[in-house]
Amino acid sequence: MTESEEKKSVSFVEQIVIDDLAAGKNGGRIQTRFPPEPNGYLHIGHAKAIAIDFGLAKKYGGVCNLRFDDTNPVKEDTEYIENIEQDIKWLGFEWANVYYASDYFQQLWDFAVWLIKQGRAYVDEQSAEVIAQQKGTTTSPGTNSPYRDRPVEENLRLFEFMNSGKCEPGTLVLRAKIDMAHPNMLFRDPLLYRVLNIPHVKTGTKWNAYPMYDFTHGQSDYLEGVTHSWCTLEFVEHRPLYDLFVGWMKEWMKVAPQYAPKVATIAGEAYEGPRQTEFNKLNLNYTLMSKRNLLALVQNGMVSGWDDPRMPTICGFRRRGYSPESIVKFIDKIGYTKLDALNDMALLESVVRDDLNARAIRVSAVLDPVKVVITNYPEGQVEQLTAINNPENEADGTHTVEFSRELWIERSDFQEVAEKKFMRLAPGKEVRLKNAYIIKCDEEHPCDKDSEGRVTTIYCTYDAETRSGLPGADRKIKGKTLHWVSCAHAVKAEVRLYDRLWKVENPRDDMAAIREEQQCDAVTAMKQIINPDSLHVLSDCYVEPFAATMKPLSYLQFQRIGYFNVDTTSTPDHLVFNKTVGLKN
Repeated sequence: MTESEEKKSVSFVEQIVIDDLAAGKNGGRIQTRFPPEPNGYLHIGHAKAIAIDFGLAKKYGGVCNLRFDDTNPVKEDTEYIENIEQDIKWLGFEWANVYYASDYFQQLWDFAVWLIKQGRAYVDEQSAEVIAQQKGTTTSPGTNSPYRDRPVEENLRLFEFMNSGKCEPGTLVLRAKIDMAHPNMLFRDPLLYRVLNIPHVKTGTKWNAYPMYDFTHGQSDYLEGVTHSWCTLEFVEHRPLYDLFVGWMKEWMKVAPQYAPKVATIAGEAYEGPRQTEFNKLNLNYTLMSKRNLLALVQNGMVSGWDDPRMPTICGFRRRGYSPESIVKFIDKIGYTKLDALNDMALLESVVRDDLNARAIRVSAVLDPVKVVITNYPEGQVEQLTAINNPENEADGTHTVEFSRELWIERSDFQEVAEKKFMRLAPGKEVRLKNAYIIKCDEEHPCDKDSEGRVTTIYCTYDAETRSGLPGADRKIKGKTLHWVSCAHAVKAEVRLYDRLWKVENPRDDMAAIREEQQCDAVTAMKQIINPDSLHVLSDCYVEPFAATMKPLSYLQFQRIGYFNVDTTSTPDHLVFNKTVGLKN
């Protein structure tokens, strides 16, 4: 492969890594981080960031740390931390270290004090509304705060008061003194600290004033020795501020060497600081991926929880039956670019379908059962037939299935008055039973019905020479091959069929439009576009005994129906299966 061909085969993000390593930047080292805020469960959009943060670090001999952005104790919870760690491991990735933004609260505080002493930060006591008005617009400059030129000593005293626990939230903030006329609105004296007076899950009551995201993120990267900081496109405008704050921190390090980056202790390192690069988000149609909106769905009972199989959360996809490999394959397929796009959910399902075709164990299940009685089959006789577990993988072996006189088949596989092209069971017609015999529906008395005209029993005969493996098995017939289960041996199960959670292709935009038009809250808007038919529960299904032995989250193919898995709530006394995806698009 030529050098130009190799460049075409990797994303622009990976090419940056290749070029930086070739140039010997940062001592020829790559270090990344995945920095989730522990205020909700991870969704498939986060999986894209996880794949690049951990994947490229591993590929090029570097390390990736997991760093929780825990700067807002109002929304954060240890439940989220534990599930984030579980999701990353499930996707197949491992971190080198676990860090928290709160690990750096003392450094950030001391850095802020230094900025005040340098005349680069001040305490403002205006309301958030007034500060927002003074910011100006994209076409007009902002207005300086009347507190912008406070004496350093007064700023230091007020900053200490902000953390005393006696300061009322919203009355004082610390702002950077940059440029209120800067064309980038983020440079117009951004907030560095705000008062919350809420205990922190890790630091307890030590801090009452907490740093803002923009004042935490880049500095945490620098203190950890991160070389490549990757984020999504909405942070493009934040990058100059990111670089400015990191530059200021480098200055501070000259007078605060005790806070030097962790990598400074490694002999031979030439750490230049982190480089931020932005890539496109993973957007899917018929999907809403804001953690705030996902939390609203959970809190308002519109789904059963964060791991509801209709949710785009990683744990939701896991419970639905997606494999971690399929999610990573999908991310590789759509790639990383500088342009946001709305990806088709059907593409993800296609990748999942291909993946499950190679790994799923084949079993028989009947979701809408009707009984078949084979009148010429000996009463009380049971045969043990052999079924291949996975034709795509011989190593998966075989299992036995019981065949008897009375079977369950799908109701849709029988028509008393057959349509012209109907190739399944009908009076006088033959079909083959999977792994078993050819049967023929009786012409004179094909079925029994109940008082409402619903078919209850179908009567057939079988050809004893046509069982799989016998010479007669090669006999050609026009009918299709049907799946079935033995009535005497089948196990009753609940099967859950899932569809899109939303009726509209782009629920985020539709929800925003509804809120603007009706002046309503997010939940009211959601209820107007959520799909009321996104879940159908079938409680009278039957599966073969082998399927009943599968552990929760096992990957299965219900033959002729689709891919399913065993739900996490399934028990031997109450089997529950979730439909992952159909056999065809």
